[in-house]
Parts: sequence; C-alpha cells; structure tokens
Amino acid sequence: MSQIMIVLVDGLNYSAWLFLSAVGLTLIYGVMKIVNVAHGSFYALGAYMAASVIGIWTANGYPPYLSYLALLGAAIVGGFVVGPLLERFLLRYQYEKDEVVILLITYALFLVMEDALKLVWGVDPYFISEPYEYLGNFSIGDMSYPNYYLLMLGLALIVGLVLTVVLNKTRFGRMLISVIHDREISAAMGIDVKKIFILTFGVGCSLAAIAGAFTAPTISVTPGLGVEVIVLSFAVVVTGGLGSLPGVALAAFIMGLVRAFCIHYAPQLELFVIFSVMALVLAFRPRGLFSLAEARKI
Repeated sequence: MSQIMIVLVDGLNYSAWLFLSAVGLTLIYGVMKIVNVAHGSFYALGAYMAASVIGIWTANGYPPYLSYLALLGAAIVGGFVVGPLLERFLLRYQYEKDEVVILLITYALFLVMEDALKLVWGVDPYFISEPYEYLGNFSIGDMSYPNYYLLMLGLALIVGLVLTVVLNKTRFGRMLISVIHDREISAAMGIDVKKIFILTFGVGCSLAAIAGAFTAPTISVTPGLGVEVIVLSFAVVVTGGLGSLPGVALAAFIMGLVRAFCIHYAPQLELFVIFSVMALVLAFRPRGLFSLAEARKI
C-alpha cells in the first residue's frame, strides 16, 4: 500500500506541474486560436524573475514565509508586462494571416526571448532553494517528501478553480465564451475583442510565468529552460483537446500518474511515456479528450 501511495504522490506532483505549465497555452489557443510557441520563454522568464527576487529577498533577510507571495508577484509582473506588449505591438496585426504564419511568428518570438534572457541574466545557473526548504517535509512509509509538493498541488487547484469560476460565473467569462465561438459577431454586439485578446494573452503568459517561478526553487535555472516545457505543454494540450480547460486538467492527471508508475516500475519507459499517451489518445480521438465546439459556417 505504501508503494502505491508513493506513486500517487509523485504522480500528483508531476500532474500539478504539467497543469500549471500547460494551462496558459490552452487558454490562449481557446480564445485567440494561437499556438503560442513563446509560451516556453514566458515559463523561463518567470523562473529567472523568481531567481532574482528570491536572491534579493534572502539577501535582505525578509520573512521567508512571504517569499511565496514574492514568487507570485514576480511571475505576474513579468507575464503581464511583456505579454500584453507583444500582443499589442506585434501579434495584433497578424490575426488575419494564416495560423501557420502566426505559429512561425511566435516561434521567432521564442528564439528572440531566449537570447534576451541570456543577455539579461547571463548563462550561469541560478539556485534558489530557500522557498523549497523552508516548508519542511512529510513522510509516507519510508519515503520523505517536501511539503513544497503540497504547495504546487494547491496552486494548481486554485488556478483551475479560479479559471473555471471566471469562465462560467462572471460577465467577463460570458464575453470570453462569446469571443471564442465567433469574434466577428461578438464585436458587432459591442464586445471589445481587442481588449479581450490583450487580457487573455497577458493572463496566459502570466500563468506560464507562475509555473516557472514556482518551479525555480526545485531546479537549476539555466538557459534553454523553456524548450522542454513548450514540448511537454503542447503534448498535454493536444491530448486534452486544444482550448479545453477540463481537457488539459485530465490529460495532466493521466500523464502524471502514468509517468510516476513508469519511474517506479519501468524506468526505461519514462523518457517517452508522455508522448506514448498522447499518441494513443489521438489515435482514437484525433481532437483530444475534450474539444471546444466550433461555430457552424454557413
């Protein structure tokens, strides 16, 4: 029984990370129909900003229990400053072009941002383990786990709950759903589609940065951090269904548990198990586990 619990804890932790890493990507696609390859760079931006903020926080002896708010604030500022600027002055003028063109533009943004991160923070690794160590550990059987796992799981649940409430229970959410189904009719009905787009892109980029910021204390923050993230996030989003919030949650949960099982019982499969799950799902459901309804063209 203890071994099963260990697999479950590892799986839930990785599922929470996958969800946090991918939810911003699916949000942007759901509303704007953009596969934002630069998503990985915003993840890296959040990690680097977290490294800088926690470094300053620790050096000045600020209360360690407030460092988690500092992580959150750094990520939101980074995502909501850079993201809307890119949408306003670059992407806004590309929406009428083919989706492949926009995909290539976001890929170019990814390359530019990766080099910009190197120019600002250099190529040396950053280590900020203080928030990770401060919360202590809990035990399951003979295994000890950091309580930081619980923080990541709680953050994923809060993000999912807030997005669900906003989308289904608020006026802004109803406008968002309207834009998702038909942006032209929405604009004709008086909805400011440009404002919806810039807010959506800002929120999506901030969610990627939040994932990076809260992952930073558990890893070495180095150049190229966003490459793996965009690949894994895309796998999760495609498996769940492009633009589907429940889909990305379910896909992250399944992939996290399957990966944890492989690590403990068949470690030789760990490297490609996530992509195997994606291939298996798409073989039977080419549009993913869930998919948004598309407006019927007349």
